[in-house]
Amino acid sequence: MISNKHKILDAILEQGMLPLFYQDSEEGSVEILRTLYKAGVRVFEYTNRGKSALPNFKKLKEIRDAEMPDLYLGIGTIKTPADAHAFIDAGTDFIVAPIVNPAVAEIANKLNMLWIPGCMTPTEISVAQENKAMLIKIFPANILGPEFISSIKDLFAGQLFMPTGGVEIDATNLKTWFKSGVCAVGMGSKLISKEVIAKGLYEELFDNTKLALELIQQSK
Repeated sequence: MISNKHKILDAILEQGMLPLFYQDSEEGSVEILRTLYKAGVRVFEYTNRGKSALPNFKKLKEIRDAEMPDLYLGIGTIKTPADAHAFIDAGTDFIVAPIVNPAVAEIANKLNMLWIPGCMTPTEISVAQENKAMLIKIFPANILGPEFISSIKDLFAGQLFMPTGGVEIDATNLKTWFKSGVCAVGMGSKLISKEVIAKGLYEELFDNTKLALELIQQSK
């Protein structure tokens, strides 16, 4: 059952944040997902960044279906049609990419599935729009900065943008991003750090996730 892309987009906008991570351990991946959910996350991106991504994703979907029926579970780092098909077969709710691949967009659009491509230039944004991207990931946002969004948003009136990379759990940082014109932020290692993953610091992750969600609601 593929979820409606408008509902998922609305959920991302309401949450204001899309948490994302990958780790090799299935057990660790499940614990992080449970921790994020407990802290209030209802839309989440697992990333296709290692050999265990597909089996781990299948396990996460099993846990989601059993324990978290109101969670949207998506897959990130999808660069090829083959990857897209593999994770669609595994039951992903939406697709995130670091690049614009029109062939992946076509697959997602045929299924009425939300596809969030990554863009770094106005030309890439234009190509993403031609391929019906409702939400565009600005990546790497730590290189481009909020000034990039401020500078280009009028060129693409009405387009929804989400920076990923370098977004911090910090009131000033978040306010600067939202003031620049983004509708949500992607949060990877600044939220789910290597230390959290390596040491299983789930209580710290729970607290930081709750704080991030609160700061984002205040920053919108």
